[in-house]
Amino acid sequence: MSTAPAANGDRSFAPVAGLTTGALTLVVIGGIVMASYAPRRPPLDIIAGLLGLAVALLLTVIVIFTRLSDFAWSTFMLVFKWALLAYVVEAGIIEFSFIRNHTSGSSLVIVSGMLVVFGVSVPTMIAFTAARFAEGGT
Repeated sequence: MSTAPAANGDRSFAPVAGLTTGALTLVVIGGIVMASYAPRRPPLDIIAGLLGLAVALLLTVIVIFTRLSDFAWSTFMLVFKWALLAYVVEAGIIEFSFIRNHTSGSSLVIVSGMLVVFGVSVPTMIAFTAARFAEGGT
């Protein structure tokens, strides 16, 4: 994918922010569905399907990243690592609360997967947005 300037001077980019927002939206919907069934057993197949779609969107973002040229990778990595640190801590605290409240089995596995998507998608959005408007492509 080219990031060459368009006729109006703006560089066009693949929809990375949209795809990561979509992944985040899917896990939020999965969390809402899961919470709406409390204290009953939620339909884990539906929630697992939403998680699978979210992971597919994040994998699409990785494929898009492999095809970007003239992108400010140093800016992306600088922002991504600090945002990732913050969101890993946040996701870890949320995970701890689920474990502390005796969530177990397949429900815990799905919640953990949703937290991984949450912990990766938001830093990716933040870093991509910062790097998109940065100068140069290294």
